Amino acid sequence: MAEIIIRCGLAGSGYAAKFHYEALRRLYSVKIEITGAYSPTAERLKQFTEPRNIKAFKSIEELIDNVDVVHVCTPPSTHESIVISALEKNKHVIVEKPFTGYFGDGKEDFNGDIFPREKGLEHALASIKRMIDAEKKSRGKIMYAENWVYAPAVRKEREMLEKTRAQIIWMHGEESHSGSHSATYGQWKFSGGGSMIGKGCHPLAAALYFKQVEGKARFDKPIRPTAISARTHVITRMPGYNNEGHLRTTYKDIEDFALLHVIFEDGTFADIFATELVLGGVHNWIEVNTSNHRTICNISPNNAMQTYTPDEKHFKDVYIVEKTETKQGWSSVSPDEGWFTGYQHEMEAFYRSAAYGDPIESNSSLAADVIATIYAGYLSAEKRGAEVGITLL
Repeated sequence: MAEIIIRCGLAGSGYAAKFHYEALRRLYSVKIEITGAYSPTAERLKQFTEPRNIKAFKSIEELIDNVDVVHVCTPPSTHESIVISALEKNKHVIVEKPFTGYFGDGKEDFNGDIFPREKGLEHALASIKRMIDAEKKSRGKIMYAENWVYAPAVRKEREMLEKTRAQIIWMHGEESHSGSHSATYGQWKFSGGGSMIGKGCHPLAAALYFKQVEGKARFDKPIRPTAISARTHVITRMPGYNNEGHLRTTYKDIEDFALLHVIFEDGTFADIFATELVLGGVHNWIEVNTSNHRTICNISPNNAMQTYTPDEKHFKDVYIVEKTETKQGWSSVSPDEGWFTGYQHEMEAFYRSAAYGDPIESNSSLAADVIATIYAGYLSAEKRGAEVGITLL
């Protein structure tokens, strides 16, 4: 029997493309060929492809034609067109977060602060439907690159929920940073929003996933979200904000803090925090309170390894953890950040699906629920926290 070799290519050449590439190099159960990459910026593409000895494709169409799996690591505003183009040619697509959204009216002076959120919700739902409709017609699959679903701590809690058949009573989680790696993050027309979608998508997806797991274990069907109350804030753009240079402040028309209260169809709930206003490195975690156990999943930081130095010059060439402002004093080291955050695990799952047909847990249905919930959240925030129903596709 001939060995299956899956060809893959990366759309994008930035931060996400880099960690996708590193995760692909750690696959062990599927034989792959990293064919090449495409980016519209020639110089950045060259900087990405040459050190990795992979082909620089001249167009996104050329990349799609020459691979079996397309990694969509581009700004969210481009996701829908690339996904549909790949699915139309029966290619699998691994889509980074956010899945899709509303990116304005196409005008150069579009202002994300003032457009009607009802319009954003309507357009986001229409985008989701177009992508899922394309998937239904294709032999390719949408694989939603939500690494939290595959993070080891989340996987262990999944096992606990399945074996204990616990009822999740409530959850709370957070993703907080001191800013974003992406140069385009901060403009609604590229990112589709601010902290709620850019950061909140992660703990929200984990919460939605856990309720799916619970529902399937107890009732043979997922428990899905029905309503949301949300608030957003803009701190770093306030006239009175005291900027001492530690937090990113280059946000044009997005929020830098969001709070989501999500209600599920069984009456239970999850509270999610998402912000750009946290110093000391990435703070990613979710706590699950159930009828028979309580679990805290620390994605980052955790105490797997801790180190101290009186002067950060000693760690000049040592990677400690994502987005920490200083290496001086005590640090929570991530000895294998890709492993703890689930990057290699999600790629393993996706490529087993591409090669052998294994089911995908972070799929288009979960992606759709995340975006539908978030844009209902933006409408709620516009209404100063009034509850808004979630339209599920």
